[in-house]
Amino acid sequence: MNQSKLTDFRKSLHQNPELSGYEVETQSRIKQFIKAKTKLEGKNVGQFGTLYSFDFAPGKKVLIRVDCDALPIQEINDFSHKSKVDGVSHKCGHDGHTTIGAGLVMKLHNEPLSAGSVDVIFQPAEEIGEGAKGILADANFDISRYDYAVALHNIPGKPLHQVLYKKDGFTPAVQSLIVKLTGKTAHAAQPLTGHNPSYAIAEITQWALENEQTDEKHPNYHLITPVFTEIGSRDYGISAGYGEVHFTIRSWEQSKMESVTEAFLTKVKSIAAAHKLELAHEFTAVFAANQNNHFVVDQILQSAKDLGLNHSEKAEPFPWGEDFGLFTQTIPGAMFGLGSGENTPALHNPDYDYPDEITETGINLFYAIAQLIVES
Repeated sequence: MNQSKLTDFRKSLHQNPELSGYEVETQSRIKQFIKAKTKLEGKNVGQFGTLYSFDFAPGKKVLIRVDCDALPIQEINDFSHKSKVDGVSHKCGHDGHTTIGAGLVMKLHNEPLSAGSVDVIFQPAEEIGEGAKGILADANFDISRYDYAVALHNIPGKPLHQVLYKKDGFTPAVQSLIVKLTGKTAHAAQPLTGHNPSYAIAEITQWALENEQTDEKHPNYHLITPVFTEIGSRDYGISAGYGEVHFTIRSWEQSKMESVTEAFLTKVKSIAAAHKLELAHEFTAVFAANQNNHFVVDQILQSAKDLGLNHSEKAEPFPWGEDFGLFTQTIPGAMFGLGSGENTPALHNPDYDYPDEITETGINLFYAIAQLIVES
């Protein structure tokens, strides 16, 4: 395995990021890089997803997922491989995850396992919660083929190469709710002759903040976070007649997410009616809770030990959404974290950059985990 070639590939991805659902060139780069090294042809799945399959011998079948999309964030780094695309950059390390996946395909090609099957899928649109859904909906992808699934995410703030594992909940259920309120404009000097949604939005937001459980150690942990609000216009003589507010809702458990959302919507409807406003709502960026299977986590931990890696069990789930959860809602699977440096900027920060030092570690971990599972 040529580490310098993998690093060059990762940096080329970093320079040419693409947003969720637009990973046309990213898919092409993945295919070209792998074909040049292995002669293998990937199969298209989902929108801009690519699947590489290895059937070694009868045995367990393992799916390994890596994500590929970038974020709408302006990079502020000035290194030579900085993003060439204005307002778009790899600030979650998916360029690194993709590189780990490419290296794993090369390793499986050059070092076949003695049993089982391993598929590596390069998944688009993870950041918006649409990628896994698109893969699972594709007739060319058969989820029933697999016994287990595995994924990773790099974790800033943790020592390089440290493996973070957890049984059961690894990431929460997350979804975004868009609330649209239509009233009636009026003269700003006579606001009571209209129906201004500003007051309802204030009440809705206040109720959300007063009724969330912010303690991550609490079993009923859930957040209702306001993320965007738009009301009226900069015409100072007009009392607004339309407004919308967006919330992100998250909970450790899928069932809790559903009950919290139902209660919140009931309150939103009540407030809208009291202010004589027409209500419309929609959901977006929906992520299923990621439930880690105990057997798969045991293989992750054993692989870390076999490779001599530092490892740490996490007490609570990570609070961010991850659409690998849609896979673990369907088949037994698990996700683990890979430390990307204690002094590394946080994920989604404009100065973040994936550390190439952990690429080989990620490749070897995936390979070892797959080997343990198919030979079990």
